[in-house]
Amino acid sequence: MIKLFKRIRSLIFTFIAKKSSGNFGSSIKANGYTRLNKYTRVGKNVHFNGLIVYGKGNFVIGDNFHSGFGCKVLTSYHNHLGDAIPYDETLIVKDVIIEDNVWLGINVTVLAGVTIGEGAIIQAGSVVVSDINELSIAGGHPAKVFASRDRKKYDMLKKDGKFI
Repeated sequence: MIKLFKRIRSLIFTFIAKKSSGNFGSSIKANGYTRLNKYTRVGKNVHFNGLIVYGKGNFVIGDNFHSGFGCKVLTSYHNHLGDAIPYDETLIVKDVIIEDNVWLGINVTVLAGVTIGEGAIIQAGSVVVSDINELSIAGGHPAKVFASRDRKKYDMLKKDGKFI
């Protein structure tokens, strides 16, 4: 009975993710509440465990992406340098790009204008405020690179098609 409930729940969350996306790849699965925006483009073999996109900017996700639950992506923000306090009516829109084979841990927040490079891993609870290079492992608030994946092993796994 529990397996059936989880399967139905996943189908509902996947439907919501696909319905809210502008374009999705051949294999998208959501095991947690996921709401994208109409400017979202999703690659193949993408797994969400709960991610919400806020804003009007483009959000591009590459192939073989995985997210933990509670993730947030902001693609726009208010202008605090304008003619009113705390901000004016201007909305600043910036794209967010997540390249292939990226893993976001639980409760990661990605701010507008950020690119996360291929193969990167973002530690749970992190706030990504600037670009993260490929194969980097980053965490914290703001997220800082503290390690990197082994290039040789990564390339071998990628060549052999070892994707979950």
